[in-house]
Amino acid sequence: MMSNGKLGFLAFMVSCDSVSALTNPASLLSHQRATFAKNTLVSSKSVGSRVGCALRMSATVDPQVVTTKEYSDICGVEFTEDEMNKRLERTNFLYPKHVEVVTDFDDVVNEMVDGVLLETGEKSWQPQDYLPDMTADSWLEEVQELRDMASDIPDEVMVVLVGDMVTEEALPTYQTLLNTFEGCDDPIGTTDSPWAKWSRGWTSEENRHGDLLNKYLYLSGRCDMRSIEVTIQHLITSGFNPGAQKDPYRGFVYTSFQERATKVSHGNVAKLARKAGDKNLSRLCAKIAGDEGRHERAYQQFSEEILKRDPDGLLEVFGEMMRGQIVMPAELMTDGKNPMLYENFSGVAQRLGVYTAIDYADIIKHLVQRWDLEHLEGLSPEGEKEQQYLCRLPERYRKLAERSMNKKKKPNDDEPNMKPFSWIFDREVLVD
Repeated sequence: MMSNGKLGFLAFMVSCDSVSALTNPASLLSHQRATFAKNTLVSSKSVGSRVGCALRMSATVDPQVVTTKEYSDICGVEFTEDEMNKRLERTNFLYPKHVEVVTDFDDVVNEMVDGVLLETGEKSWQPQDYLPDMTADSWLEEVQELRDMASDIPDEVMVVLVGDMVTEEALPTYQTLLNTFEGCDDPIGTTDSPWAKWSRGWTSEENRHGDLLNKYLYLSGRCDMRSIEVTIQHLITSGFNPGAQKDPYRGFVYTSFQERATKVSHGNVAKLARKAGDKNLSRLCAKIAGDEGRHERAYQQFSEEILKRDPDGLLEVFGEMMRGQIVMPAELMTDGKNPMLYENFSGVAQRLGVYTAIDYADIIKHLVQRWDLEHLEGLSPEGEKEQQYLCRLPERYRKLAERSMNKKKKPNDDEPNMKPFSWIFDREVLVD
């Protein structure tokens, strides 16, 4: 069995820039020792696996095996803890260039933390600010007032409200997603980097949305809360894969799109609630939409900073994602009974105009204009092709969306497509 010192030495030997560095005549370490290291790595699978482990850790070299100077002479690099950590990080990333780019605008991220995120604690709004005070003498009257207004909300509006709330309550999944973006993670949970501060701050603000809507629905008495809770648990358990692939470029294109989509959805529910006479619910949804709007601006600014530094790279990613489809975060929702729950919920949202194919096209148009893609210069031939594709895309999508929606509006002899929702005690709602 090899000592920890030798294993650490072998790991660092693997990280050398080239084998030729081992032949440095000025080195005090013999060529035989280097050959021994190489042969040992090749011949022993068990040692190899431990070396692989060493590569992922900050290791130290036993001075009895090799001195700092000897290492430097052999590998041609400085041997310090900071330097070696940096070298190992660069070889561990799937997207080293993308990591380099996103860490280049840490100052902008700090500005977003200070200027976009609200202060926490007493200075920040909380769900209780918009709900009956259950400690007050008038609590019963306040709850009754909420219930009276909620009683006029149509079942179809209640369904999209529940769907939006379930989506918000799956927040643990979204924070997990943020922490997969290389260069933007929070590896220890309290990391003092700008990106880690943004991730935690964003999560703390988003956490209020599910809390607020959940409590409203509970107090309204209109819903089967256990069925809703089962749906939330299923959604968090199922997870969520938007196709970011750990790539911060993909991640910020996705969040730029999705935050705007969420803002649109909450804003439209607010309008429907006001139309139904529930000014309280309208105010709640509008408040949440305001948060989503602030977050949207931040993520779009992050993407703009990437464009300034690597326009070809972001255009390539944006184009690839648009050739596929932006995955909605709640697409795996289920109540354990209806495997088509998400499709039915989406159908109701589309029919009510809460979130439609037209909105999808409009968001693409907004991003193309927000990032001024039409006027980007200095692109590679591949980048120019993506630029042309993306600039033409919004109009193409809008035409397809209008054609699809008009087709659904045509009268036919079929029975109305009514579907039961366990969230509202299996009452049926027109889906499309």
